[in-house]
Amino acid sequence: MRLEDFDFDLPEDRIAVRPVRPRSAARLLVVAEGLRDAHVYDLPDLLQPGDRLVFNDTRVIPARLEGVRHRPTAPGARIDVTLMEPLAQGGWSALARPLKKLSPGDTVHFAAGLTARVTARHADRVDLAFDRDGAAFEAALADAGAMPLPPYIAAKRAPDAQDREDYQTIFARAPGAVAAPTAALHFDAALMDRLAARGIATTAVTLHVGAGTFLPVKVDDVTTHRMHAERGTLSEVAAAELNATRAAGGRIIPVGTTALRLLETAATPEGRFAAWEGATDIFIYPGYRFRAADALMTNFHLPRSTLMMLVSALVGRDVVLEAYAHAVAAGYRFFSYGDASLLIPQRTGPSVG
Repeated sequence: MRLEDFDFDLPEDRIAVRPVRPRSAARLLVVAEGLRDAHVYDLPDLLQPGDRLVFNDTRVIPARLEGVRHRPTAPGARIDVTLMEPLAQGGWSALARPLKKLSPGDTVHFAAGLTARVTARHADRVDLAFDRDGAAFEAALADAGAMPLPPYIAAKRAPDAQDREDYQTIFARAPGAVAAPTAALHFDAALMDRLAARGIATTAVTLHVGAGTFLPVKVDDVTTHRMHAERGTLSEVAAAELNATRAAGGRIIPVGTTALRLLETAATPEGRFAAWEGATDIFIYPGYRFRAADALMTNFHLPRSTLMMLVSALVGRDVVLEAYAHAVAAGYRFFSYGDASLLIPQRTGPSVG
């Protein structure tokens, strides 16, 4: 299985740099028995009573920081930092540019009086110890940081105040992500009311999305790729809800690949659930046997990415490439602020009506 097997041509103008409004007005490509063009607001009519949508309730933190390095023996240097994940011993692992200008012992000064000391430098990142923690750190980060837009958006424009709303789902509760679970960005209160009225249930799980989600696959043999670990939680309440849906014959439909990866990590081989907490580095590619997900709602993903491999595992690589070719030709908008797809493997039962 080669990396080139998951490639496709994408015109630059198909990359969305802002979301549509209202959120549920985004287009939705239904991939079931053939392809069907719809919109996210059609979702209540596309699903069945008894289905359960699973959302990731992680909250994106303003993880992008601009600062100045301070070192007694050298002039200050501008440093861009993207927080990746908290370290077990305290502090944060972070991407930094330019990495070569940082060494252990350096101090980086950010806005709002926030400072960090470099405690270690690795091949691709640094470890930072900040001058405060807890609520004081969160408050300073809110003042000093910016939303960590994906590189393909950040290359076209700088993050701004509107992104603090646009790049956060309505389910966001648990701070810790440095990337949004973007499929859930399409949901608003009105759509949630219509889903509930249709008899479609919802469950929340948590997976704190890390900056590693944007790192490219660098190996030709994709089976040798290693994922970055991400922290997650499945509560007892969520497990009971999922088991009840499974027992009643309903479908479990994650909204986004992050929710799917958490469910697939926590599920037993028989598709049962219990409370779970920990880190997952699960890598899903064709040949994987799904235990938890009966379908998936997700955005359109980057060529040659692990997420292209995941959706190919669910519905088949040829089906995915056909769907993506249709989406490009039909003017769908791609990536984090783009449109969505509803992927229903034919082995899961009735097709979308």
